[in-house]
Amino acid sequence: MYRRSTPGNRPWQWTPSKRTALSALGGLVTTVLLATAHSAGAAPAPGAPSGRDGMSRAFTRAAAEFEVPRDLLVAVGYGETHLDGHRGEPSQANGYGVMHLVSNPKSHTLEKAAELTGDRGSELREDTAANIRGGAAVLRAYADGLGLDRGERRGIDEWYPVVARYGGAADIRTARLYADTVYTLLAQGIDADVAGGGSVTVRPRAVEPERGEYAAAGADQWSAALSPDYPDAAWVPANSANYAAGRSASISSVVVHVTQGSYAGTISWFQNPSSRVSSHYVVRSSDGAVTQMVRDSDTAYHARSANSSSLGIEHEGFVDNPSWFTDSMYRSSAALTRYLCDRHGIPKDRAHIVGHAEVPGNDHTDPGPNWNWNYYMQLVGGSSGGGGGSVQLGFPSYDTLRSGSTGAQVTAAQTLLNQQGHDAGTADGVFGARTTSAATSFQTGRGLPADGVVGARTWTALLSAGTTSEAREGSTGAAVERLQRALTAALGRTVSIDGRFGPTTAQAVRDYQSGRGLTVDGIAGPATWSALQAGR
Repeated sequence: MYRRSTPGNRPWQWTPSKRTALSALGGLVTTVLLATAHSAGAAPAPGAPSGRDGMSRAFTRAAAEFEVPRDLLVAVGYGETHLDGHRGEPSQANGYGVMHLVSNPKSHTLEKAAELTGDRGSELREDTAANIRGGAAVLRAYADGLGLDRGERRGIDEWYPVVARYGGAADIRTARLYADTVYTLLAQGIDADVAGGGSVTVRPRAVEPERGEYAAAGADQWSAALSPDYPDAAWVPANSANYAAGRSASISSVVVHVTQGSYAGTISWFQNPSSRVSSHYVVRSSDGAVTQMVRDSDTAYHARSANSSSLGIEHEGFVDNPSWFTDSMYRSSAALTRYLCDRHGIPKDRAHIVGHAEVPGNDHTDPGPNWNWNYYMQLVGGSSGGGGGSVQLGFPSYDTLRSGSTGAQVTAAQTLLNQQGHDAGTADGVFGARTTSAATSFQTGRGLPADGVVGARTWTALLSAGTTSEAREGSTGAAVERLQRALTAALGRTVSIDGRFGPTTAQAVRDYQSGRGLTVDGIAGPATWSALQAGR
């Protein structure tokens, strides 16, 4: 195994057998070009190297130890994670750290790294320097397996088949997509702010990767396999174990996901029969490229209770790192969503275009707080207000607002105050004197403390205002959406705002009733509505 070396005992001095020569190609295929990879913006995370052992130094040391080109090592990590280790949390494919060392039934680069370096799995998962070293060790082992000698290892173009193997894809086209991403990053250069402070830089260079067997899986094969449902997408089918043929319900919604992994890695994962997950479409961060993996008419496994009635769109990236959510991605995804809504008769509003976290019975948080719903719905060309107008009213939680507050929730409060006849002025998202006066007037009318601050009680009363027709399991529509919004504010926890009164909403109603001394029946009748509208 590759252990930390001592002078005179350097593992890279082993002489492997000469590899089979790779065919040389001129230039990089332009169909997989990425947007410039500057300013990753990754948030600081525990376990990141700091000071003398900063991330850049960790890459330099690992590259020298295993004779892997340093810039190639960085580009592999950036393509996988934007150099964000995500505090040791796993990706969708159960990969860890900056170098995305994977442990799943089909890929075991984490275990391979442990074997090669002697580091424990916990170190490789949680310590950034160890993780980078583990990635370098795996790349070097693959290079040895392919027979790259010491001279060839110095040339970055010779590493193309090694990188393709590191991606773990069984499909040769997906493997090429992964490797082309890395070499495009090398061509463009990288300047990434990283956890722990500082940055990691790769200067742009000319690249002519020697693709060997992967040359046959070029752009012509991708363009020949076009999506059967969306003209602007490629078609790469998911493994048949990861979705069900046909549907048991009509299509009524679009679910927005974040992959918790890279574009090529997600495509590979959906081709892996052990994953038992899939989505209809996958969108790339850098340029908005779209790949369809499950037919619209089939049931992808992406959103539990909504699988049979929804279309799933995965977006490359990680929930906690906004650097993945590019304008190209938003625009491409919005065009896809607009097309799907028109094709399948789905209303273009937030009751029918929802996040994974908003689907009843799910435990996911994507697309998360960094996803710009207002901008996305503007691009889709529909309503961001959950079917109730052009202003977003539904949120996973409701902040306490007061004079000086700004943002989308202020706009929502101003809209609701105006609707109730309390003049908050233009709904501009700025909580000023006029909004304070309107909030105070509303509170006085509802018997609430008249302090002009929109807290949980005022939110509950505002959000529930309107008709009070009985709602119970099986009910649907705008009244149910109002109920779900009001319960979210009243209970201080997210109640999915989808306009469908299912078991989760019924439980939320029971919890509310129990906490307010009401009859606990899970039905939103006159007494429950009255309590909500009083801000109880």
